[in-house]
Amino acid sequence: MKIGVDLGGTNIRAALVDGQRIVRKEKTACPAKGSCEEVLEAVAGLIESLFSDAVESVGIGVPSVVDTHRGIVYDVANIPSWKEVHLKDMLEERFGVPVHVNNDSNCFTLGESLFGQGKGYADMVGVTLGTGVGSGIIIDGKLYEGRNAGAGEIGSIAYLDKDFESYCSTPFFVSHNTSGAELAARAEAGDDDAIALWNEFGNHLGELVKTILFAYDPEAVVFGGGIAAGHPYFEAAMNARVATFPYSETVKGIRILFSQDQDIALYGASSL
Repeated sequence: MKIGVDLGGTNIRAALVDGQRIVRKEKTACPAKGSCEEVLEAVAGLIESLFSDAVESVGIGVPSVVDTHRGIVYDVANIPSWKEVHLKDMLEERFGVPVHVNNDSNCFTLGESLFGQGKGYADMVGVTLGTGVGSGIIIDGKLYEGRNAGAGEIGSIAYLDKDFESYCSTPFFVSHNTSGAELAARAEAGDDDAIALWNEFGNHLGELVKTILFAYDPEAVVFGGGIAAGHPYFEAAMNARVATFPYSETVKGIRILFSQDQDIALYGASSL
């Protein structure tokens, strides 16, 4: 069995995974404003709650730049004290099993590739829509990381007057004095202004997909994250914008999918 961990600035989640089945899950609040040691202890404590002699390895996804070979994380998002943490060495010393560390969006993408909507596609891109835009790349069935596990961070590509992250994640809704959840509720109630705003969001997301097509030409793009749950409200506008891609054969072949499993990043982390 393996343990997968998903570290976030609000919560830390972990799961004991046996093959393709989660045996048990645990969650704890992340002391994000605390010291490096306090956050580390929260992570280790959660792992310990699931640990036994049957555990073969631990995988952990972290929202940061990662030296995956040495298991060092740098400048972790929303956890100020984690500037440079030798996470692999610290956890291996404590638990005595191999520990693998990677970017959290890569874990999401790997999970979708092996267990989720991306299964069966040799070349795919996973994109998380939440506080920001995260992404991961699968090439020939394998996770492509780049030098610092940061390959494919398309949210930071310049777009309009800012970048894609500003128009395809939480900042877009904040700029309109709303949230994804609130806007979805309004659209569900038939609010024309909310529907129009979702269409605008879909247009931006369609441009993001077009950029992915130019850069990677994948078989599939899989969206996840909290905002992706609102796809019934933006999917049509997104697809209409994707249809303007200059190569029609590419548009015919691309599959745009949405994650169906909120635990897919835990599966991915356990599979590192």
